[in-house]
Amino acid sequence: MKRNIVIAAVTAAALIGGGTATALATTGDDQGSARQAANTKLSDDGSRDDQDDRDDRDDRDDDAARVSSGVTAPEAIASALKHTSGTVVSAELDDEDDSDKVVWNVDVLSGDNTWHSVSVDPSSGKVLGAQTDDEDDTAQVRAALKGSSVTAEQAAKAAAGKGVVTSVGLDEDGKDKSWEAETRTSGGAEQDWKIDLKSGKVTADHDDQD
Repeated sequence: MKRNIVIAAVTAAALIGGGTATALATTGDDQGSARQAANTKLSDDGSRDDQDDRDDRDDRDDDAARVSSGVTAPEAIASALKHTSGTVVSAELDDEDDSDKVVWNVDVLSGDNTWHSVSVDPSSGKVLGAQTDDEDDTAQVRAALKGSSVTAEQAAKAAAGKGVVTSVGLDEDGKDKSWEAETRTSGGAEQDWKIDLKSGKVTADHDDQD
């Protein structure tokens, strides 16, 4: 109804003076074009967001597939310890130097308190290299692990019952110190878990979910 009124007004203006009618008609066209452009932009943005979400899910699925068909977290940890003796504090399946190559990054704290970052091939279990790192929380990590009877490798094995383990690491902050692990299902769903340092009991990390 409102559209018909506008057309009638433009027609009446055309009878009085052609120039004004032309101006009004042009303005209407511009507004329509602007609306169409805005709608197109929103559609494009939405498409890009959807594509990004799909890409993220594909990356998660690829990571899970690499582990399920190759070297698991416990195996990567064992391989790293054969190369560099010490205490494994974390292991994570991650991109190497922001490239497309995915490796296991295993952090090992040696007996002389030197930190080592060991890269393990997720397909073969071969150590690709190692380097020393500077960390300032050595004392905190040692204190958290004091009296612990569950290693990172054992924590990863315990969490493996919940899904494909893509990372395991020590949570030395706060009152309740524990191992933390992330698992992924074949559908790409993520879940975080806490593994008790003494009993090895696995519980859902509700704080992280919140």
